[in-house]
Order: sequence, then structure tokens, then C-alpha cells
Amino acid sequence: MDQNDPIYSLTDSDLDLSFTSTTTATTLSARSSLTLSFNESRLSPSAASNPHPRPHRTHHNPNWTAITSTAALSPSGSLQLHHLKLLRLVGSGNLGRVFHCRLRGHDQSNFALKVVDRDTLTPQKLADVETEAQILSALDHPFLPTLYARVEASHYTCLLIDFCPNGDLHSLLRSQPRRRLPLQSVRFFAAEVLLAVEYLHAQGIVYRDLKPENILLREDGHVMLSDFDLSFQSDVSPTLDQYRDISSSSSCFGNHRSETQIAEFSAEPTAAFSRSRVGTHEYLAPELVGGEGHGSGVDWWAFGILIYELLYGTTPFKGGSKESTLRNIASEKEVRFPAEEEDGMAEARDLIEKLLVKDPTWRLGCARGATEIKRHVFFSGIKWPLIRTYRPPDVRGLAVERSRSRAVLGGAPPPWKRLTDFVRLKGSFKYRLNSNHNYYSYANHKI
Repeated sequence: MDQNDPIYSLTDSDLDLSFTSTTTATTLSARSSLTLSFNESRLSPSAASNPHPRPHRTHHNPNWTAITSTAALSPSGSLQLHHLKLLRLVGSGNLGRVFHCRLRGHDQSNFALKVVDRDTLTPQKLADVETEAQILSALDHPFLPTLYARVEASHYTCLLIDFCPNGDLHSLLRSQPRRRLPLQSVRFFAAEVLLAVEYLHAQGIVYRDLKPENILLREDGHVMLSDFDLSFQSDVSPTLDQYRDISSSSSCFGNHRSETQIAEFSAEPTAAFSRSRVGTHEYLAPELVGGEGHGSGVDWWAFGILIYELLYGTTPFKGGSKESTLRNIASEKEVRFPAEEEDGMAEARDLIEKLLVKDPTWRLGCARGATEIKRHVFFSGIKWPLIRTYRPPDVRGLAVERSRSRAVLGGAPPPWKRLTDFVRLKGSFKYRLNSNHNYYSYANHKI
């Protein structure tokens, strides 16, 4: 054990020194979240320490390997704070500070350690910490964080989650010309965020803090949502609807009519309701600003704001101050778009307009969730089950580590690679994967 490391001991003085005397710091959120009232019934607290590995993160994941071996050698049989080596402070937020750390003896492991000082928080913020911890312990999705362990030490609560070396989408956006992304890049990031929000809603979780600052970028260039302290949970009743898709075609042999039976799954917490006024002011939905109560539709409003900001470099209702921004959101003003636009923006504008309907009753996504948003022409061509295999866009400031994510033990191709090869084989007859322009759209071949 390195005696020069300030976190080698679990005494209160050493912990305070480790968690407060770091030289490098950045702010995780350039636009802070607001909490205007506290009348929310939160998730019940739970002690989610050392959860079991999640299926989507267990294969070829050095973090789980490091945790398993460390816990096996520990006298207590579990991960302890002295097993971690803090490398640097990467950010601070509303509830605590976030450090980049590794497990001692496992330099290939990389984690983010969120440290919360309970002595400095109000009872409501302590409840928010428990909300986030309980939500993290239940997540199992490639675009959402994994809670590897929860460690209680003195007056600190520490959450060990995934580390994202590429920062957040807000920082990436600020490094671009005119602070905006190309259309194809926006479609890529929006599609992955859509799947993450769909999963949250299927679990009955209303996110309420969707913004670029909370969309982190993994080492492979894919997204990971973060910060769930403003979320709340509700009941959800999944549905499986079946309908017939009828298509017709003509050839030299005559007209042909085909009928396909399609089953469509949706799980949207339509019964979710809260009167709390929380979130980031530029992303607040009108019903949240008004305080008359809101549901899961606030996430779809924020999704529309997100797409707008990624495309245009600003939010659509931004005013000269927070108050004027909130007035613009609550007013009857409709969303407006810049006069100059690149080709292919009509579909994006149509999606944004449908998401930014001020009456949540008519807002896209509020009835059937992500299912109806996926059908929009803006996302046409995306093969949703294969989205994890899509190559992230080549964007300035995004360093994608491809070799690690594509590495396979024993030399055998991974399942997704075999599936991709099969799709390409099928492309010789009907489809081909266009990897030069739109890396996840399919172009028809003429026979």
C-alpha cells in the first residue's frame, strides 16, 4: 500500500484531505439545474452496495474483472475505499465531486467515483442522493451508467460508476465551428439518447434533466447519460400492439400485394405525475414552468430542445436572462428556426416541431413514448438492434478508441460482427451498408 497516497487510510482527516485538496477541476454542468419546490415523493432509500454484474457490461469488461479479483482478496469479501487510487478531480456538481480513479494493482481499470459529503447536504438533497443511488443500482443498458459499488466511509457516500474519457456533449459542442454539429452526427447522438430515455421510461423513471452536460461520451464514442438525482419513478404498464402492414408492388408479372403482421412494444409511464419544479431552465417544459404538474412528457420536450441545440448551437427559447427564458417557454410563442439551413434539415425541423408542442397532450412521444418517435422520418434507415455497432461520427475533439471495443479474446469474431457480416451478405441482394456518408442508413440496390 502506498503510504504517500492521501487515501490509504479511512480516517476522517485523510478522507477530507483526499476529497477536498485536488488541483485539477472542471465543472460538469455549465448550466446548473434548478430546484424550485420540494413536494415530491421520492424513491425509498436502499443500501445498494456491491451490486451484481449487469449482463450488458460483463463481457470483456476489465472493470468487472478488477472488482471481482479485488473483492476476492479482500478480508471482508467486498470492495473498500482503500482499494481505490484517486487520479484526478474531473468535475463537481450539485451534490458532490467526481474523481477519475483506478483499483490498485489494476491499471487497466478506469472508474468515476462520485463522492457526496452528507454533512453538507440538506435532508432533501440527501433524499436526492438516495434516489440516484437506487436508480443506478437498477440500470442495465449500454447507454446508461453501471453502478459497480456503493461505499460508505465516515460522512461520505461514494458511488463507483463508469468513467467517460471523452467528456460530455456540451464540451464537444463548444469545440465545434459555430458550436453546432453536422446533421448526421446529430442523428447518431440523438438516436442513442432516445434509446436511453426509452429504457428509463420502460422502468417507470422520468429523467427530468436531459441536456448536453449530462450526456457523457465513452472511450468508444457512444453516449452515456448521467446524473439521476432529479429523477422520479412511477408505475408503467407495457403494451404489445399488433397491426398489419400492407404494401403493394408491380412488376412484369403483374401487381403484387403483401401483408405483414407487426408487433410493436411500448412502455411509457403515462400515469407519472409530479408538481416539483426541477431541471435546467433552458430545457424546462411549459407544464413544468407553470407548476400545474407534469409527467414523462417533459423528457420528450427536452429531447426536442437537445436536437435543436445540437443543430443550431443554441436553445430555441433562450432569452437575455433565466426569467426571460422561462417567460418565452411559458408563452404562446412557437419554435422558430434560422433562415439559413443545410440540405436535409426539413425532417429534423419537423421532428423538433412535433416534440416542442406546448400542450403535452399532443406532443410526440407522450402517448406511446419512443416507439412513435422512432418511426419519424428523421430516424429513417436506423437499424435499432444494431446501433451499438455503428461507428461514431468523425467529430473534432472526439477521440474514439476503436481497438479496445473491437478486441476479441481467442480470435473469434464477436456476435455483433457475425451479424454485421450477415447483413452485408444480405446487402448483395437488397441492401448495402453505406459507411462513407450515413453510417447507419441503408441504400437500395437496383436489381
